[in-house]
Amino acid sequence: MSLAGRWRIVEIPGYEADYADMVEPAYILFGPTGGEFAFGCVTGSFAGASESHAVAFDWDGNDEMDEVRGGGWAELQDNGSLVGEINFHNGDDIPFIARPWPTSSTAC
Repeated sequence: MSLAGRWRIVEIPGYEADYADMVEPAYILFGPTGGEFAFGCVTGSFAGASESHAVAFDWDGNDEMDEVRGGGWAELQDNGSLVGEINFHNGDDIPFIARPWPTSSTAC
């Protein structure tokens, strides 16, 4: 199984339970050429493939409208969950746990 697809961030250990979904439902997305994430007031995007069970990446984005950047990693677990960390350059390291986010095939 690969990391490709959209993952729902279900927990950010060490943070209040409602922090992750402060602005929108928290997620991380891995596509064939890069990805994106959102949690709390943070959004970011990154380049690179994610066709294996683990990935490391550098990202650029925003935190409360301020430009930020950093690195991160994610690794698929035996139980089907995803664990990882979003690191801010000269700042916090934010761990996360995510689960596959089912996509709907129903037309709107």
